[in-house]
Amino acid sequence: MAFFTAETFDFLSRLRAHNEKPWFEAHRGDYEQHVKEPMQALVAAMDARFARFAPEIGGDPRRSVFRIHRDVRFSKDKSPYKTHVACWFFHRGAHARVGQESEGGSAGFYVHVAPGESFLGGGLWMPPRPTLERIRARIAADPRGFAKVVASPAVKKRFGALSTESMLKRMPRGYADDHPAGDWLRHQSFTLGRRVTDKQATSAKLPALLEDDFTLLLPLVRWLNAALGLRAKK
Repeated sequence: MAFFTAETFDFLSRLRAHNEKPWFEAHRGDYEQHVKEPMQALVAAMDARFARFAPEIGGDPRRSVFRIHRDVRFSKDKSPYKTHVACWFFHRGAHARVGQESEGGSAGFYVHVAPGESFLGGGLWMPPRPTLERIRARIAADPRGFAKVVASPAVKKRFGALSTESMLKRMPRGYADDHPAGDWLRHQSFTLGRRVTDKQATSAKLPALLEDDFTLLLPLVRWLNAALGLRAKK
């Protein structure tokens, strides 16, 4: 049985057209039934799969699913709700936070579901400065090892190149312009991913698809977590 359905995409499409609290509250039942609960079920299903191929990674139906509410404090767009649903799978020895507020967090895997815009990915997104410096130091010490996990033929064929989101134009302070790690050190985010079609997102085979892709991304996730002192489990 599929986790996400046409009703999932219908709700998210209607939310995009009516992104306001009165409309959302009037349709909260649809959100719970067709969006939040299916994502929680997917998290539980993937948690069981991770136990087989990456035991140190997991998901929690309460902590892994991102809130539907947007943080509008520093945004010109005051729309109160996200028009997608997403979840995060993280190292069991770390907390679930991601991004600039995630000191003490980990690399992991991400799933994003929205009409025509679904995608999956893995890695470490926009870590805080102390975490970023630890990753850079590890890359500088082992550029070949990093290149092996981020640019292997299988990874490049499936996911392309490492995301260049927020990539620096110049080398970060403390690293020579001709450093052998080159472009890797200018990254501030270390993620790979790809789009998922609506048909794939609403298929009962979605967990198997995620497991296949996450298995390919696992060496990168484990390399990043090792740099943060987080061990893999075989």
